[in-house]
Amino acid sequence: MVTPRWWGINVFVVLAIPVCLFMGTWQLGRFEARVDTHRTAERQPDPGKHAAVPVETLLPVDQETSGRHATASGRYEDQFLVPDRRLDDATGSYVLTMLRTDSGKALPVVRGWLADGTKAPAPPRGEVTVTGALQASESTGSDGVHTGGGLPEGQLGMISAASLVNVVPYDVYNAWITVDRAADGLRAVPASAPQNSGLDLKAFQNLGYTGEWFVFAGFVVFMWFRLFRREVETAKDRALGLETAA
Repeated sequence: MVTPRWWGINVFVVLAIPVCLFMGTWQLGRFEARVDTHRTAERQPDPGKHAAVPVETLLPVDQETSGRHATASGRYEDQFLVPDRRLDDATGSYVLTMLRTDSGKALPVVRGWLADGTKAPAPPRGEVTVTGALQASESTGSDGVHTGGGLPEGQLGMISAASLVNVVPYDVYNAWITVDRAADGLRAVPASAPQNSGLDLKAFQNLGYTGEWFVFAGFVVFMWFRLFRREVETAKDRALGLETAA
């Protein structure tokens, strides 16, 4: 069967099967990497138990330094609210204040969580030293992160250096910390796990995609055999003169 139609079918099958197998293997590799990261994190001691060190020594933030206790000194300047943040079973806002350090760069500091309808307390004046859990900048589309535009002035959709440089006139660290002890009227925000780690929903989505790609590869093979058998049967009917006008 060397008709142009079958040439096209065969070329499609030859290309589709390796692509499906490659994508399935890639998704499986991502799931296995999540499992390895999860096991490694379970074996490591709680990052919060390490002694606090200057924030510069923990940058850039990775899966090992995320959650480590960091310290920084400076003066509080601009303050923002980060809405649509859940704490326990309530929805409110993070109170994010920029700590201008001696280097000139600013460290975003979450001073606590604020219930909706409550006024955020002003930050302390003068030189302060803060200690808290280090976190990586949030990425667009992260779980639980409000990324929509059109927020009122003084509010941010996510805690990200890329977003902050557009609203403050100074450089910003590509990280933030959440203080251990919240200011009066605020509740402390617990440190979150690093993004893309652990056995969360996305990890099992990778496993599901693995199965889908392997099923696609099997479906391509099944359809090729079905079309081939149908073509053989049609050729036999034609040779025996049994082919109908239709």
